[in-house]
Formats: sequence, structure tokens, C-alpha cells
Amino acid sequence: MKEEISYLAYLLGWKLVGALPEKRAYSLFAKIGRYFYRKNGKSVEKLRRNLSIVEPNLSADAVEVLVEKAYLSYMRYWCDTFRIHKWSAARISSTVTTTNDHLLRDPIVAGKGVVIALPHSGNWDHAGAYFCQEGFPLVTVAEVLKPEKLFKKFLSYRESMGFEVLGLDSRAFVTLLRRARENRLIALVADRDLSDSGIPVKFFGHTAKMPAGAAVLAIKEEVPLAVAHVSYTEIGIHIDFSAIEVAQHGSESERISATVQSIADAFAIGIKSHPEDWHMLQRIWIDEGIYR
Repeated sequence: MKEEISYLAYLLGWKLVGALPEKRAYSLFAKIGRYFYRKNGKSVEKLRRNLSIVEPNLSADAVEVLVEKAYLSYMRYWCDTFRIHKWSAARISSTVTTTNDHLLRDPIVAGKGVVIALPHSGNWDHAGAYFCQEGFPLVTVAEVLKPEKLFKKFLSYRESMGFEVLGLDSRAFVTLLRRARENRLIALVADRDLSDSGIPVKFFGHTAKMPAGAAVLAIKEEVPLAVAHVSYTEIGIHIDFSAIEVAQHGSESERISATVQSIADAFAIGIKSHPEDWHMLQRIWIDEGIYR
């Protein structure tokens, strides 16, 4: 029953929010965001704890201001999700700015392919839609949601923007290896481990686990690797790319671990610059005592 209600809620969101006038839709989601922030549920508590680790020198009052901003940014992401299918190609392209996007464009143009790792920041779907529109269709992986028809809805939503979406299961990585050999653009959200095989990293001074997929692809298939940090602007998003040097020394497992640490370090720089756009409402650190 809970899964069915969840599906109906998302379906209603796509239909009703997409039909509302734009200002009213975003105003509604801001009000919903403030309501849930004041309600102070478990997701808000985790967001507060995560942001207090990112910004340890802030006063308690300043942390609260940041948490509210971050939750409103999260709600903006969901309003975007329910409305982006209505956006024109011109709107998608005119609302994106980039820094160092040659790190993505140059390998693809040269026929080499590239792996892009991203944190849960800003609106990564908007970023993906932009590059698909630019002629760089991407391959990504998504968590298989329940019920299955909800996952299929998200699948069709992203496929409509030009993504190839693989369900996060045992077959996905084999397909990613194949796509890397086909010189494709592979984009992986990679700041939270959803399996038991994540790599421990130091992240803002504490231990977290992050998925190894981006690093493994870059090492095994010898394709360039970069991090993309997406943050919100007044009219859209900004994407800041940074190159990741693949570790060259040690065993393969040591190279993978070192490369994942480099990805985590790049994530930290981007998140520190725009902490209000990091939508991490789940546990990420594994040190004892961080979460109550």
C-alpha cells in the first residue's frame, strides 16, 4: 500500500505541478519545503548533521539558515523534475553555464569517451539534458525504486531527455564497461554508496564510503575521468568540471581506492563552495557517533 501511495503521489506531481503556472508551482514547493523544515523530521535532521560537518565553524543559527536554504534547494530540484518535460530546448540550453566543459567535450569529440562523477548537488538531470541536447547522449545508472512502475516512470522521464539509464543491479557494470569501450559519455552520481562494496574515503575529516564504479571504469578502460559539480543559479544551473588524475602506482585495488579518494576530494571542494545545493538527506558518514 505504501509503495502504491508513493507511486500515485509522484504521478500526481508530474501531472498537477506540470500544469500549474510556473511562479505558483515554485512558490508552492517553497512553502512545502518550509513546512517540512519546520516539522524537523528525520531527513531534515540528517541534512543538518551533514551540513554541520561540511561547515563546522558556523554558529547554530547560521547552520539553521543553511539547512533551510538547502531544503528549499532540494524542493526546487523536485519542482524542476516535475516540470522539465515542459521546457523548450532553448530554455534548457540558455539556463546552463559551465566551467572547464572541455573536459567532457574534448574526449568525446576525439572519440575517446569520458567518465563524469557527480555528487547529489543542484539539478544533475538538467545538466544531463543540456549535454544530450548538445549532441553528447549519456549513459547513467539509477537506483531501482519500488514499486517497479515508479522506477519505469523515472526511466521514461530520463530517456525522454536522451539518457540511457541502467538499473543498479549486477548487470549494470558489464554494460558500463561495454559503453566505455564504445567511447560514450558515462555520468555517475557517486557521493553515496548504495551497496556493500563502497570504498572508504576521508570526506570532510570523517570516513564515508563511495562507489568505485567511476574509478574502475577509468582504470580498466583507460578513459578520462572528471568530476562535475552542479549548483543552482538564479535562472538555472552552473556546472563546474575538474579533472581527476587516475592513480598510476600500486595494485589495481590500491589505484582504485586512491582514485576514489581523489573524486571525494573534488566533491568536497564543490560542496564547500555551494553547501546549500548539496541534497544529502541520508546518512553518508560511517564513523560511530555522527548520527543519533
